[in-house]
Amino acid sequence: MNFEVLNRETLFDGRIFDVERVEARLPDGRLNQYELVNHDGSITVIPFDQEGNVWFVRQYRLGALKVLLELPAGMIEKGELPEDCARREIREETGLAAKELKYLGQMYLAPGYCTELMHVYLATGLYPDPLRADADEFLQTIAIPVEQIYDMVRRDEINDSKSLAALLLAQSYLTIKP
Repeated sequence: MNFEVLNRETLFDGRIFDVERVEARLPDGRLNQYELVNHDGSITVIPFDQEGNVWFVRQYRLGALKVLLELPAGMIEKGELPEDCARREIREETGLAAKELKYLGQMYLAPGYCTELMHVYLATGLYPDPLRADADEFLQTIAIPVEQIYDMVRRDEINDSKSLAALLLAQSYLTIKP
């Protein structure tokens, strides 16, 4: 498939993302215009403690107009490695740090119109080590036994897409050790 980008024009230059108008030649030769959200990337972390709990956060999300139950996540800062971002975000959002981070994979959150690539980590060996939360974050942490999580998904109690995808990637790791 031959898809050729011909021109890019910045329409909006924001703090979190930029928006471009992109002109492209389609495989059949026609021209089309798209709006593209450029985002530097993000991480999500599955904090899994020694008691068999996964730590989530509850927070209000403007796009959903309600409070969602989500795994800790955040934006990668300029020049920051995804793993360093994961270590920072888990501390900011849960007050916990991880002795071990295991990289589980990556995913595009909305590739039809956005460049954001999210990296997923499993965090184990948790211990208290809080960092101050971002000024605009109002979070409530909650530890949920792993046996309950996938039933909660089926009951539509967890409907944040990044959390659902991350839980799928982590499913084989989320077992209770004797």
